[in-house]
Amino acid sequence: LRGVDEKNKILWFHTDIRSKKIKILENNSQASLLFYDKTEKVQLRFLGKTRINYQNNITEIAWKKTAHISRQCYLGKEVPGNTSSNPSSGLSKKIDNFEYTLQESEIGYKNFCLIETFINSIEWLYLAAKGHRRAQFILKNDSVEKKWLIP
Repeated sequence: LRGVDEKNKILWFHTDIRSKKIKILENNSQASLLFYDKTEKVQLRFLGKTRINYQNNITEIAWKKTAHISRQCYLGKEVPGNTSSNPSSGLSKKIDNFEYTLQESEIGYKNFCLIETFINSIEWLYLAAKGHRRAQFILKNDSVEKKWLIP
């Protein structure tokens, strides 16, 4: 998770344009984002429609804000999710050891994209030894429909 726009009900994250999830989202823009907080024993599931941003104003701004070390995620020659005969980060030794300049990291922009998820519902699940609790919140313009659900 890279950002939240509460007013417009948008969550966004960064990913590699070559990842398998891009093809999936191109064919079906509906997505489910799942988060869990072990300490709070709360699971949140956000459902919504996604938009892939690639080499546009949104990604240019996000890329400029991406930390030098974080850019290494987009510098691999291998496609994320490909198989490997050995345990590997998929990065060259130079990149793995953070031996590249910010300028050299610019090449990673070609693999960088930002996925926006326009949230239309949220499910809240509280996990408790004496009985779980679950609720659903359906977001409609300026109102929220609230329901208790059986966990």
